Amino acid sequence: MTDDHTHVQEFFGARAADWDVRFPDDGPAFATGVDALDLRPGDAVLDAGCGTGRALPLLRRAVGPAGTVVGADLTLEMLQAAARAGRDRDAALLQADASRLPLRSASMDAVFASGLIAHLPNPADDLRELARVVRPGGRLALFHPIGRAALAVRQKRRLTPDDLRAEPNLGPLLAASGWRLVSYADEEARFLALAARED
Repeated sequence: MTDDHTHVQEFFGARAADWDVRFPDDGPAFATGVDALDLRPGDAVLDAGCGTGRALPLLRRAVGPAGTVVGADLTLEMLQAAARAGRDRDAALLQADASRLPLRSASMDAVFASGLIAHLPNPADDLRELARVVRPGGRLALFHPIGRAALAVRQKRRLTPDDLRAEPNLGPLLAASGWRLVSYADEEARFLALAARED
């Protein structure tokens, strides 16, 4: 693992045990984010950077018993917290780096990624890897349960023009990585950018 990965693993590993307790009101925003993917029964969906797996039951409900749900995260402690919460019943949990996913090309119909993009050391390459595992026309939801401004306040930092999630930056980044930005919402109560996998 690179230093970037070590930092991410240390940060989230130390917070995994009480992560869900720290953010108990995120459920409705997660439900809205999952709904926006417009999943169908039988679809295959990846939760990239699934953390403690808060989206996994919602994703399972959307794709039904015949669908496939995979939750991948870099941090073992987050996956262990997901399993303790029983979310391993909703998905196959996989410790994996988003830049090298052990999944077949075009094997997924959609990717849900909560808070992931800010932690990618090489965003263009990593988004290209997400595109690799999604079929042409498949969907990507870049999500956060609060908007960029609210998150900056929570983290005691200022928003800067180079923020990857700002629409003028995100659109070209996605386009260079095999995606087309379809819709963009940056509101107090959620951030949600939807993209489609280019053919």
